[in-house]
Formats: sequence, structure tokens, C-alpha cells
Amino acid sequence: MGRGRVQLKRIENKINRQVTFSKRRSGLLKKAHEISVLCDAEVGLIVFSTKGKLFEYANDSCMERILERYERYSYAERQLVPNDDHTSPGSWTLEHAKLKARLEVLQRNQKHYAGEELDSLNMKELQNLEHQLDSALKHIRSRKNQLMHESISVLQKKDKALQEQNNQLSKKVKERGKELAQQNNWDQQNNEISSSSFVLPQQLDSSLPREAYQNTAGVDNGEVEGANSQQQQQAAPNTVMPQWMLRHLNG
Repeated sequence: MGRGRVQLKRIENKINRQVTFSKRRSGLLKKAHEISVLCDAEVGLIVFSTKGKLFEYANDSCMERILERYERYSYAERQLVPNDDHTSPGSWTLEHAKLKARLEVLQRNQKHYAGEELDSLNMKELQNLEHQLDSALKHIRSRKNQLMHESISVLQKKDKALQEQNNQLSKKVKERGKELAQQNNWDQQNNEISSSSFVLPQQLDSSLPREAYQNTAGVDNGEVEGANSQQQQQAAPNTVMPQWMLRHLNG
């Protein structure tokens, strides 16, 4: 006998219901993968079990991108509907449910990225999560290396500018030292010239010849001879012997 048609109603037996859920879930995920590959369609599948366990499928492992696209599409459709529908309680309830579901997905993914609550993930989901983390680490390392290279470049420019400034200051210090040395030499030479050229008349050496005095004083020979004869006449009386000595000699 062939297999009979299954009646679409809730399976009362808990074990049979769980087995049927596992089989149909696997078949549903397989069909979603097939249609995404064969038809190049963007597929996102979300399934919650009766215990609240999540099962999902998304081609290219990007459920968030699919959900964002769905949100944009549904928002564009809502813009075409009259405004009265937006203000209805049903639309707000639907919007709240969508935002709540999206928040739960983001919180769950955040926990998975932090390495928490990984028991509900199968092998394929763990591989996809590992691939996402590896890709994120590559971007992080690339950005870190870029910032390090930029920081090194800035420091090298600062070091070059400081070296140039140091060289300029050293050059100015050397030039200033040369100027001070030249100024000291000039001052010393001026002091030596002034001290050698300034001689008092009283300091003339008496051992110099009479002609030197005559030349330095600007006196002619006649005046000098007159002065000498006058000095001899004044000194002559001093050379005459006294009378008592003459009498003693005569006697």
C-alpha cells in the first residue's frame, strides 16, 4: 500500500510531533537552499520551535541584510497605502512586532559574537559565525595597521621638523659664538693700541740722548746751547775754592 495523505492538523502525540518537525524543518531548509542556488534568489528563512528554539537560513550568511531589505520594501509599500491605515491599531501592532523581532535577532547575534549561547547553533551556523568573526578581525586589523602607519608617519614628520629646528638653533649658536669671539679680539686689540700710544712726558727716560729730547720737545740747537752755557755759568761759582783753603795752600 502507498503512503496515505497526511491530514494537515496538529499532531497530538508529542514524540511524533517532534519527529515530524525535525524532518519537515530539514526539508524546508533544503528547499530554501535549492531555490537560492537554482534561481539566484535571496532567501531568508526563520523557524521557531514550540520550545522557542530558533532555526534560520540565509544565503550568503547575511540575515540582517535580508531583514533590512524587507523593512525597506515593506516601508515603501506602506507609503502607498492611505495615511488612515498607518494610524490604525493593527499597523502599530505589526510594526511593534517587527521591531521587537529584529531587536531579538540583533541581541542574539551580539551574544553569539561574544561567544555566548552557542549551544543552539549547529555545525554550519558555527562555521558561518566563525567566518563572520574572521572577516571582522581582518577589517579590524586592517584599520589598526592603517592607524599605526598614519601615527608613525606623523611622528616621523615631527621628528624631522624637530631635527631641522635643532640644526638651525645649533647653527645660530655657532654664529653667535663666532661673533662674540671676534668682538673680544677687537676689544683686546683696541685696548692694546690705546695703552701703547698713551705716554706721559714725565715718564720719558733720562738716559736718552739730548738730541732725542730736542726732537721730541721741538727745541732748536741754539736754544739748547744757550741753556747749557747758562747752566755752566751758574755752576761755575760752585767750583771756586774758598779763601781759607787758598791761604793754607800758599802758606
